[in-house]
Amino acid sequence: MPMIIGKHIIADLYGVSEELITNEERVKKIVEDVIRKAGLTMVGSVYKQFNPGGVTGIVLIGESHISLHTWPEHELVNLDIFTCGDVSKADQAFRLLLSRFKPRSFRHVIVDRG
Repeated sequence: MPMIIGKHIIADLYGVSEELITNEERVKKIVEDVIRKAGLTMVGSVYKQFNPGGVTGIVLIGESHISLHTWPEHELVNLDIFTCGDVSKADQAFRLLLSRFKPRSFRHVIVDRG
């Protein structure tokens, strides 16, 4: 039987306030605050600001990565969280991101990796 070595959460968040997801600095602050609160290890990050609004970001963490893409005009965030090691940290990061982005609804898939 294969051993589970990681957890991968793929999510779409709907009905997210445009104000929260239009600006790179605001998105970066939310994501990086969540990483710290979830006890993950940030290694580096790259973000891209789109005009007139929207952000793509990827954060390399010691445990793997968190990435997201925002579409303010659709009040949409696509989110990807992958961690190895303590897989409960993926769940914690996901819950924290939900609490910060406050979507009206979301759908997600969880894949055990390994």
